[in-house]
Amino acid sequence: MNEEPTHKQSTARLDTSTQLAYERTYLAHERTLMGWVRTAISLISFGFTIAKVFELLRETHGEEATLLGPRVIGIIMIGTGLVALGLATMQHRRALRVMHEQCPELPRSLAGVMAAFFALLGILALFSVILRMR
Repeated sequence: MNEEPTHKQSTARLDTSTQLAYERTYLAHERTLMGWVRTAISLISFGFTIAKVFELLRETHGEEATLLGPRVIGIIMIGTGLVALGLATMQHRRALRVMHEQCPELPRSLAGVMAAFFALLGILALFSVILRMR
């Protein structure tokens, strides 16, 4: 059997132009994930706001709940934001793993840390809306 690893990591130092190309690509991936984070935050916060504002209106005016009311729409929007954030983070990690095999000097992703932080906040918002159902 062949005992060699399937992915050989180059021990040779990359030339300057190649190193800069990897850094530009890395930063492009970071910007893309941050764009997805902004989109997910918008969906999560708008969904949370819809659910809370209409809950307040229902308590104030005593309106009757419908089948697909604002709370359900809020939950759907929060869930969509969380799913989008999760998928974008998985794609980002996969792309950076491939890049780190070719250029191990690249730093760890701070956008990934921010995505995890906002995913945690989104999960808390989702539970907050779900647990207030009556």
